[in-house]
Amino acid sequence: MNKIITKSMQDMLSGEVLLFVLKITFVSLIVTALFVWVFGGLLSGFITTYLSWIPWEWLQTTGASVATMAIAYMLFIVVISVITSLMIEPLLIRLAKKHYPNATVVGSPNISTSIFLSIKAALIFLLLFLFTFPLLFIPIFGQVWMLWLWSIILKAPTAYDVSSLFITDKKVIKEKTKKSTLIAMIASLFNYVPVLNIFAPVFAQILFLHHILKNA
Repeated sequence: MNKIITKSMQDMLSGEVLLFVLKITFVSLIVTALFVWVFGGLLSGFITTYLSWIPWEWLQTTGASVATMAIAYMLFIVVISVITSLMIEPLLIRLAKKHYPNATVVGSPNISTSIFLSIKAALIFLLLFLFTFPLLFIPIFGQVWMLWLWSIILKAPTAYDVSSLFITDKKVIKEKTKKSTLIAMIASLFNYVPVLNIFAPVFAQILFLHHILKNA
């Protein structure tokens, strides 16, 4: 795993990947801003109602402010993950040819399937985030729980996108995706640092690329 992480970090620092991340970030910021502008009032109202069970008014107010900022941040992470999943195929193929000349592209992710998996993962994440929000305030456990939640966004779409390019055998795909949760959690560490979080989805894809092609 150390070699995979090292290779992936080297790729992340390449001009090609940095340019891709900037492009994805720009598009994601626009989409997120539009969503917050259209649904911001509804979202704020929902959060206030959701936290009304808390008996202390000061904690309700503080919790609502923290939750609103957190959800806006989460939405950006979700959007950038979905858009990365839809646009990263050409980049993955170029990186595969660079590092693994013997690797053969045998297929292509189905766009509708990628969208479905990305939206499904995003909805599961958002629902779990909203209904387990109080857990985030538990020291250490809350941070680990949040890391696992973030990994949900990346795990299934990443495993599908990368494996669809290079593997057709379902048994091999099942074997190769056993560590997809760990890979997604490693990539999700970027989400703890504002600005660097824009690299998380791409890092997950590149990590998984090196993971499945390491013996090619």
